[in-house]
Order: sequence, then C-alpha cells, then structure tokens
Amino acid sequence: MSTIEITKDNFESTITDSSILLLDFWADWCGPCKQFAPVYEEASEQYSDVVFGKVDTEAQQELAGLFAISSIPTLVAFREGIVVFAQPGALAAPQLEQVINAVKELDMNEVREELAKQEAGVDAAEGSDDAVASEATEVSAEPGTEQ
Repeated sequence: MSTIEITKDNFESTITDSSILLLDFWADWCGPCKQFAPVYEEASEQYSDVVFGKVDTEAQQELAGLFAISSIPTLVAFREGIVVFAQPGALAAPQLEQVINAVKELDMNEVREELAKQEAGVDAAEGSDDAVASEATEVSAEPGTEQ
C-alpha cells in the first residue's frame, strides 16, 4: 500500500478506520523530509497492515497546529485511535521498522489502563511525565538505539 495524503477532510475517518496509522508531517522545502520520504514510502509497501499517511504542514497548517508540530519531519503513530508515538527527525529504515514493530506489539489494554489513570489524575500525584502510556513511551527510543 502506498502512502495517502491526509487533509483535515479525511483526518478523522483515517484515524477511525485504521488499526495502526503512521503520519509523516513534512514540507516540500524540508531537506530531511526529502531524505525520509523514500524510507517511509518503502515501509508503506512492506507493511500492508499499517496505514501510512503524509501531512503537508504547509497545506494542512490546522493539522500541524493540532499536533504542535515545531520540527519536521515528525512521525506520529496511532494504534486504535490513540497516539502512542511522536518524534521529530528523519528515521533510517531500521529505526522506522523498530517503531512499527513496537507499535504492533503494544498491549492496548495496558495503554488504555494507563490513559485512564492519567485522566483520573493518579499519575499527576505520582509526578509522572506527560507520556501517553508507560509502555508506549518505550517505543520512543532515540534514533539508533536498540531496545
């Protein structure tokens, strides 16, 4: 499956209809975005069970603002409609593969439990960070590191 263009018109339905969705926030003038584009496109052909979307931050400023995109490229991963990974920077193919596999392996029951705790304020009392879920944050290792 090739990448699809994500706009404000198809954003909600794409998230709702996709078990796993990766979004590449990019711009035409961005050198690192152009370096990452073939890696992302190749992965989209390799992982047919993952939806790969591209968000042009120039044309879709509202979406870029929604995600507070301040550096591009930025990769955002959703699993069952929940953001489980977000990181700026161009990834090499092995790093992107690591992210995809980690997102696939997430225990979504644990992720939802962690979200429920955070919404209830339990984590605030414990002084935790703003991570979406403890297991999901394991996905966000720095590029080039092994987990």
